Amino acid sequence: MKHVRHFNPSLFLSLVHVCLVQANYAPYFFDNGARSTNGNMALLSLSEDTPVGTHVYTLNGTDPEGDPVTYDLTYEAGSRRYFSVDKNLGNVTLIEELDREKEDEIEVIVSISDGMSTVSEKVRILVMDANDESPEFINTPYIVGVPENTPSSSSIFKIEAIDKDTGSGGSITYFLQNIHANKFTIDRHSGVLRIKTGVTLDYEKSRTHFVVVVAKDGGGKLRGDNKVFSATTTVTINVEDVQDTPPMFIGTPYYGYVYEDTLAGSEVLTVVALDGDRGKPNSIHYCIVNGSEGSFEISNTTGAISVIKSPNQLKKEVYELKVQASEVSQEGDTSEHTFAMVTIRVVDLNNHPPTFYGENGPQNRFELTMYEHPPEGEILRGLKITVNDSDQGANAKFNLRLVGPGGIFRVVPQTVLNEAQVTIIVENSAAIDFESFKVLTFKLLAIEVNTPEKFSSTADIVIRLLDTNDNVPKFSSDYYIARIPENSPGGSNVVAVTATDPDSGLWGEIKYSIYGTGADLFLIHPSTGIIYTQPWAVLDAEVNSKYNFYVKAEDTDGKYSLAEVFITVLDVNDHSPEFNENIQEKTMIIGSPVKIEAIDQDAEEPNNIVDYSIMQADPANVFDIDQSTGEIKLKSYIRSLDIIHNITKNKDCIWSLVVQAKDRGSPSFSTTAVLKIDITEETLHKGPMAAFLMQTKDNPMKALGVLAGVMGIMVLITIMISTAMFWRNKRSSKIMPVRRIIKKRQIPPSRTVRMEWLKFKRPSNAAEKFVVEDDVKSLPENNENSNNNIQVTPVPPSAPLPPPPPALAPRSDAPGWRVPTVSGSLTPKHIIKPPKKKGHSSTHNALVSELKMRFEKRNAATGEPHV
Repeated sequence: MKHVRHFNPSLFLSLVHVCLVQANYAPYFFDNGARSTNGNMALLSLSEDTPVGTHVYTLNGTDPEGDPVTYDLTYEAGSRRYFSVDKNLGNVTLIEELDREKEDEIEVIVSISDGMSTVSEKVRILVMDANDESPEFINTPYIVGVPENTPSSSSIFKIEAIDKDTGSGGSITYFLQNIHANKFTIDRHSGVLRIKTGVTLDYEKSRTHFVVVVAKDGGGKLRGDNKVFSATTTVTINVEDVQDTPPMFIGTPYYGYVYEDTLAGSEVLTVVALDGDRGKPNSIHYCIVNGSEGSFEISNTTGAISVIKSPNQLKKEVYELKVQASEVSQEGDTSEHTFAMVTIRVVDLNNHPPTFYGENGPQNRFELTMYEHPPEGEILRGLKITVNDSDQGANAKFNLRLVGPGGIFRVVPQTVLNEAQVTIIVENSAAIDFESFKVLTFKLLAIEVNTPEKFSSTADIVIRLLDTNDNVPKFSSDYYIARIPENSPGGSNVVAVTATDPDSGLWGEIKYSIYGTGADLFLIHPSTGIIYTQPWAVLDAEVNSKYNFYVKAEDTDGKYSLAEVFITVLDVNDHSPEFNENIQEKTMIIGSPVKIEAIDQDAEEPNNIVDYSIMQADPANVFDIDQSTGEIKLKSYIRSLDIIHNITKNKDCIWSLVVQAKDRGSPSFSTTAVLKIDITEETLHKGPMAAFLMQTKDNPMKALGVLAGVMGIMVLITIMISTAMFWRNKRSSKIMPVRRIIKKRQIPPSRTVRMEWLKFKRPSNAAEKFVVEDDVKSLPENNENSNNNIQVTPVPPSAPLPPPPPALAPRSDAPGWRVPTVSGSLTPKHIIKPPKKKGHSSTHNALVSELKMRFEKRNAATGEPHV
């Protein structure tokens, strides 16, 4: 019996999947050791100054089956992400700045995956120290109290600083700035501050010392460089006073006076002594050592000296008292003491000081209201002041003076005996200025002159000033410079001028106005001083870019000042370049450029700088154009018309180009034009005339103008030559006016000058005396040339005909030319050559010589004189 087994595909696939799963092995990292730069990052150490973005490590692992692996970095919750990894390459990059002082270890979970299995490991990365921290002082500020009797070399304070770095970067040494000027020194390792050896402190000389302490670390590497950091702090040392100085009297020397009406027991004067140790002063005990003679006593605590007898019982006029001041400690012991001399004088009674009186009796305050700037020498008549001293003799003599701003007023009289009327006179009018002082206050002082008491009295003088218009408005500047774009609309603000007038009220109000030839386009606000353009004003930098005019500031009283305003209109690119009229057609000789030109009417650069370019040409590789000059020339490889014919089928070699002229303004404007260029080769004819004709081929009017100018010059030269010939012939004795030629003579064949016989017309003016006729005429009776040396004889009845004109080859195309002279016109009928610019003078001279020669030969042959 056979068993038939049926194949189950799903069961087969399940078995294969189980086998495959069981055959997959997990990937793993390579462990290359702590100092390796690739592996699983275990025990990796990084310096805290590693720059962000640095590639610090490469994760490296493999899969046993050889499948590609990917890498990943994860962090625990709440941890800062310091690194990122390229999942395929395993490159680890620092993305957050390290700080060892905040976190010296970083925990990272590295993982490797082959797509099916993932292996993760937690690794620790050590952050290594770099010298990136400066020392820091602790427990600042430092204020130290030191008794002034502290011995030298004693330690008075310990300064402490910390540096968070490790190693040499964390070690600190101390030193002081300005060590030579200090009274202190510091231990460089412990920071203990001491008083220098041989130096003492003195409260009375200096109560406070400021010491600058520097803490410096030992240095270390930071980003590859050796860095040393330091910090400074100031220690305030207060010197404490101790009892080492005796007391001292102040206000010496001492003088006192006892008058005849002084009562017994009255205080004469008070002496004052202070402990020399001001920090912790002791109390002072006073006593009179000698000189009193039982007439005076002193308060032990206050130092007040009193007279204990009536003045009439005093035996001496002057008493010299020796007073002692002693310190009393807190325990009641008397220690240091000092002495002072007190002089007391007994004098006759002088019990009335000077007294000031007004209209209603004694008065110590006087007031007056007046306008500023009164005339110098004017008396202040509003002040009614009288001064009086009721004493007699020398006790009633006193001086007067004003105490206050000096040089403004003076008082008269300056010395008074018993009584006087006080007069105050203006001395400096300019200083009595309302804008400077609205109220002037003085003290009128009367002090006795020859009395020991020097009794004195004072009275207040108060002068209230009223304002006047004494100031001219003043501008903040003598001139104002402004700039405004030319496209600014009408009513645009240009500049604000400011003037001030310190006067008060209406006198201080200012009204502004402008005038001048340059002010037509501008207005000014009369109150604010703002200058703006007229509503209709149109500024154009191309027409006028500079304006200047005057601005006037005037107060209500007509006082004014001027300032000058300079306004520059800034150019705006508002014009397009324009081509000239000859842009349409140009003739180009191969090897020579043609030039186009466009003009931009803008006023300033770069708005009026034009750049040229070829916008369109077919074909496009034939011409080059100079961007700056507009010169158009053929490409360097085009040297003949044959090359042109190979490029285009257009046999007439006329090209049409679209050229553009574009300015450099912003925004930029441009203009295009069609330029027709006729390309030709250089002509074989050389010389200036050929070059000129080629240059003027495109401008025939120019050639015609030049030709007309040449012809005009030639005519002018001919006229000058003919005039010279006329005057020469008139003075000559060989040719006489209104005469016949008696004998005909053949023209010598060797002569090269061919001419017609001269035919003179009937005279109609002074020049018509030169006439040659065919018929015989009678001779005039007088020699019209005033040549009296020539004998005039009658002419024979018959004479030969004049010689025939020379045979000339007629030319129908050669026009006759006419040279006008003073005497007539010389008109040859046929001319072989056109006349040249030069040589006219030699031709005419030859003509005249020919004529003279014929006359002379005729006379020699016939023996007849010529007439």
